[in-house]
Amino acid sequence: MPDERDKQLLERLQRDAENDSPRCGQYLAALDPLFRTELYTTLLYERLERKMQLVEELHRESGENWNQTFYLLYFRTLGDSQNQEAYLELARRVPYRIVLRERLTPHGIEAMLFGASGLLDLYPHDSYTSMLRREYDHLQAKYQIEPMPIREWTLHEIRPANHPALRLAQAAAFFRQDEMMFDRMLACHNEEEVERLFCIEADHYWRDHYVPADRQENSRPKRLGAFKAHILGINLVAMLQFAYGSYIGKEHLRDRAISLLETLPAEDNRYIRAWQNRGLKPRDSFETQALLQLSTVHCLKRNCTHCPVARRILREAK
Repeated sequence: MPDERDKQLLERLQRDAENDSPRCGQYLAALDPLFRTELYTTLLYERLERKMQLVEELHRESGENWNQTFYLLYFRTLGDSQNQEAYLELARRVPYRIVLRERLTPHGIEAMLFGASGLLDLYPHDSYTSMLRREYDHLQAKYQIEPMPIREWTLHEIRPANHPALRLAQAAAFFRQDEMMFDRMLACHNEEEVERLFCIEADHYWRDHYVPADRQENSRPKRLGAFKAHILGINLVAMLQFAYGSYIGKEHLRDRAISLLETLPAEDNRYIRAWQNRGLKPRDSFETQALLQLSTVHCLKRNCTHCPVARRILREAK
């Protein structure tokens, strides 16, 4: 049990967390790099163990099929936060097993994804989507696909490069590559291999489109960008390497996940920028994932009692 002095210090730290004080950031910035890395490692493992709960849920839902688990998590990670659940629901309606069956059918995967998403209904007069509609009608009857209501998608204030229409075209191109995507994902060691895996170009039609029927003057390949590939590397590849390694008892896969995060660039979001303002300069995704755990699980919830940084401050105060 903490003594009275510890309680008072914990209360101050909790107030600092509530008021966005730089105290912990300044403490971490001034800490010996070796000790700071120890804290980051503790926080990162906390985050990986917590995120494994989602993987375990998807794995159970998939009938303990790791390919379907990968497929579901890919779609959940593909979209922005507003559409995360919509992408996941789409992956449930068009499961990986039928994607594999239609992998070599021209436009088969794209037609199923667009049709099941409900997005085809938004573009009834475009020649490309009309072709997809004809293909989808055939595949819907073949596989009894139930389309989603279009209201499940958030489409306003979405950047063109992140619009679900383009993302689904890129996803179709990704899964058209081969049948060994899970194995290729497990084999990723570094940033270059992650980009090689995910930075796939959508079909030629999309060179001058972000959404159907809205032709752009400047034609260019619509590849999944490096930024999005890095997000997939962090939240899909490293996460599944760690979870699958834990599941089958292969420590080298868990180690590979950690090493991969050390090769991927530091993330840039409001939580990380706040730590940067406090004097920290994270070098890679290993460190930003640790800081995200610190922000979202400890600081925001004023969970100083169980925070490894706060516990270290308490020890040093004695």
